Amino acid sequence: MKKLKVEEFASVWDALGETREKAANLSLRSELMNRIEGIVKENGWTQAEAAKRCGVTQPRMNDLLRGRISRFSLDALVNIASALGQKVKIRLEAA
Repeated sequence: MKKLKVEEFASVWDALGETREKAANLSLRSELMNRIEGIVKENGWTQAEAAKRCGVTQPRMNDLLRGRISRFSLDALVNIASALGQKVKIRLEAA
């Protein structure tokens, strides 16, 4: 019987990303989506209300709130966060 190779990853995004660059992008998008979702929940907005404030459609807001990460670019998420009055900052650290 062949032994399975066990790999350990620092995060789920490291495991899912095909490269370090893709993993970093997924991680940033995930963080932005979580923060946007938190703002929507804190304010008690419906999807329609949140969508209007963010300048997107309700189905698009549904995708965001359901965590459909593949449907959002970093640019789109930065724009949505900005529409909610948020300032997005990126900090670089050595890997």
